[in-house]
Formats: sequence, C-alpha cells, structure tokens
Amino acid sequence: MPSLDMPLEQLKQYMGRSPKPDDFDAYWAEALQELDATAPEPLIAPSAFQPPNAECFDLTFTGVRGARIYAKYLRPKGVSAPHPAVLQFHGYTGSSGDWSDKLSLVNLGFSVFAMDCRGQGGKSEDVGGVKGNTMRGQFIRGLDSGPKDLLFRHIFLDTAQLARVAMSMPEVDAERIGVQGGSQGGALALVCAALEPRIKRCVSVFPFLSDYKRVWEMDLAKDAYEELRMYFRLFDPRHEREDDIFRTLGYIDVQYLAERIQAEVLMGISLMDNICPPSTQFAAYNRIRSTKSHIIYPDFGHEGLPGFNDDAYLFLSKL
Repeated sequence: MPSLDMPLEQLKQYMGRSPKPDDFDAYWAEALQELDATAPEPLIAPSAFQPPNAECFDLTFTGVRGARIYAKYLRPKGVSAPHPAVLQFHGYTGSSGDWSDKLSLVNLGFSVFAMDCRGQGGKSEDVGGVKGNTMRGQFIRGLDSGPKDLLFRHIFLDTAQLARVAMSMPEVDAERIGVQGGSQGGALALVCAALEPRIKRCVSVFPFLSDYKRVWEMDLAKDAYEELRMYFRLFDPRHEREDDIFRTLGYIDVQYLAERIQAEVLMGISLMDNICPPSTQFAAYNRIRSTKSHIIYPDFGHEGLPGFNDDAYLFLSKL
C-alpha cells in the first residue's frame, strides 16, 4: 500500500519519540487540584435555536484561571429521567459548529454538550497572561512562561470541567457518558477520558497534539503544527533549547495522558495523513490500556473517513 510513514506492522508497535517529563504525573495531579479548587458556576439560557425534538441551551462555566467557557447543550425534549450524554470537541481553530448536526444523538435519547475551545473560533474566553509570542499558535502558548502556563493545559482541564458539569445535571446519567472528536477534537476526547475516569466510551479520529518530536523529524511541522517551526525560527533559531522545548511540550502530549484512559475507545486512523501523521496517531493508540479498537483507512489523509461516523454512532449508542 502507499505510505508516507513507517510500515503498518511497525506502526502497530510504535510507542512514540517525544520525551515524557519525569514529573508528568505530579504535574497533572497538581493541575487537577487546581481544577478541584475552581468552582464551575454553570449558567444555562435557552438558545435562539429551538427545534421541535430538542431543548437547546447556551451553557457557560468557569475553567481554571477564571476563563468563562461556552458549550452548546442539547437534550431530548420533555425527558427528565436520567439518560446518557455525549461530549463533543471540535478541530483546531474551529468551534462547536451548528446545532442541527447534533440532533441525531438527541433523537437517540442523548444529551449533547459541544464545547468551544478557549481563544479559537467560538465563544470561550482566552484570558491570556503569558510571556512571549501570542501572535498565533496555541500549543506553543505559554512555552516561555513555563509548563504550568501552557494554554493547552488549561484547555485539557476545560474538557474535564465540562464533563463534571454535564455529570452534575439531574437529567444526565453520570455513569453513561461518552466523548467524541476528530483532529484536535480527537485529542481532546482522549484527554477528557484520561482526566475524568468516569467516562465510559471515547471516539477519537486522527488525534492532534501527539508525539511532537516525531512530527518535527518527519518535516511535517506545517499546517496545524506550523507554529512549532515558527517558534524555532523566531525564538530558538539555532535549536539551543530544542531538548527543553520538546520536554515542555511533553506535558501536553496526548500519548502520555492516553495511558490513564479507562473508557472503551474507538479510533479512526488514516495512513496517508500528512497533518497528524499515522505514527503519531498510533503513538496515542498503542498506549491506551483499556478496551480499544481501531478502524484503519489506508488511502485517506486528514479528511472525512467514509462510514466512520456510522460506526461511531453505533458505538456510542451502546451507552
């Protein structure tokens, strides 16, 4: 088959290249303590969009560092008994999208929570407060301030806060929660399942934010990863701090959080993906210790994967 990465049999054994910080577990334990101390203060208000089969709300809650985070919240109309829910996460720079594309799950009896990431294309706040470059690029945001100020640390914690808010809703069954997303959303689905162990099912498609050093060595620091090349060119042109930079990015490398997942995972993997290369997808998949399965698309890149949405729908329906 055509290939832009290592052979499939090697991919199935690959465990990543980027360094894992020695204090990774302590770092995330402290981060979760900060989340525990952050009162979510959720507010909901009826949205302008009100279809005949669902009740739709604008939901806001407080994330770490005081940012107000926005999510669309949809629930089946007239249903008050506890029922399952799915949390959805969008691609890099995007937003939670249209209300109507979430109604198939509502029709199945699910509530749906779709979060806007801080400072991207939706309504959530990026409260800032870091040193260094803020012109563009979120996964390098905070590199010059230190690991605790990485913006994606906060976004990762936002996913767990959303899960906690959803689970606190009286109409939601906290034991039947799934997460779903592609690209950045695929990474955030894995992260949410890692940071909130009560998540039961996770759908992740070609996850972003995995194995940064492998992306660099494949000369694919472009498109979604372009800011890494930009950072080196502007702030470390001789790569004198390269080891330290990749170590710091290790705190927000989803392959290492994936080891914590207890949910059952379904992953879509595309072998011709030159945005989030296959080895970085497998780096995350191979570290998942819970029940897992993948569907491989040999000829597809970072694009729609035919039939996968149907498989994901059936996978989540088992909640």
